[in-house]
Amino acid sequence: MSLPLPVATAMHCPFCSANDTKVIDSRLVADGDQVRRRRECVACGERFTTFETAELVMPRLIKQDGSRQPFDEEKLRAGMLRALEKRPVGIERLEEAISHIKHKLRATGEREIKSIVLGELVMNELQKLDEVAYIRFASVYRRFQDVKEFRDEIERMSRETTRE
Repeated sequence: MSLPLPVATAMHCPFCSANDTKVIDSRLVADGDQVRRRRECVACGERFTTFETAELVMPRLIKQDGSRQPFDEEKLRAGMLRALEKRPVGIERLEEAISHIKHKLRATGEREIKSIVLGELVMNELQKLDEVAYIRFASVYRRFQDVKEFRDEIERMSRETTRE
């Protein structure tokens, strides 16, 4: 899908640093989440591509000790990958789950949220992806102390599955 073309912009040319470039083509990419613009420098004639995405601010996390830290997508991904290690879940499904989590965090409209909210969102997504990964994550997140706590969680999951 082509978009209307702006006449000129103040985008600097990466080749000659001129500040007069024109957009020669615009297309939606990444399922409409990005705009790809093909540009041409008016001064030197070189062409280059830019990508435009909306900058959406994620809420800060309030840790259990009261400290605050910015949301870290890489930390989220690493934790989920650790839980999914050697499980039959494709990277596309993981990325989709991360996208759902980020969407739900932004949808709160809050500037800060408790880290426990994020933990629950992660567990909900992992439970949809893979029950073993969910148990792995939950055992660390909820600090299971013994086999009984694992058993209790598995039994709770079994009850939920039979209700559905």
